[in-house]
Amino acid sequence: MKKIANFLYELGMLKRIRHEGWRIIGVETPETIAAHSLRAAQIGYLLAKLENYDQPDEVCSILVWHDMHEARIGDIHKIANRYLHKDKEKIATDQLDDLGQPKIKQTILNLWQQLERKNTEAGIIAKDADLLEQALTAKEYLEKGYSGAQDWIDNVKQALQTNSAKKLIQEIEQTNSNDWWQGLKKLD
Repeated sequence: MKKIANFLYELGMLKRIRHEGWRIIGVETPETIAAHSLRAAQIGYLLAKLENYDQPDEVCSILVWHDMHEARIGDIHKIANRYLHKDKEKIATDQLDDLGQPKIKQTILNLWQQLERKNTEAGIIAKDADLLEQALTAKEYLEKGYSGAQDWIDNVKQALQTNSAKKLIQEIEQTNSNDWWQGLKKLD
């Protein structure tokens, strides 16, 4: 149990590590990796349902684990990635080796690999959910005046694979991020 407790504390780092790429466009306090992963998992569930994938919980599980390696190396934005070599799979494997639970390790590693490799339907849906979450965040930043966030949306549009994600990105672009609460205020 000590090893599992240590792993849980390590995962807690994801609540403190920020998505660094947003700093490039001037966002001083971007969302955390944990916040990104939660909304990505929620998107993944909905996207799996929209794609008629019969195991939306598998997609959610993939997304819960997809950035666990960043607890050890932080979030490295795309520009820095050009110059750094990192073996994300080794990091994930090392993290899971430290658990001392081979069956749990294999299950989580398999989930993690599906998104990285995009070699299963669940992995493809999960990757699209990950990208859509970034597009939503970009749209929120764009509306706050960070014009550079449009680059994220443009890149996501090119990378999406599922039909539902392609339809959803169009709606994300046209919908104001504050529309959801319009009409919900109660006047006394």
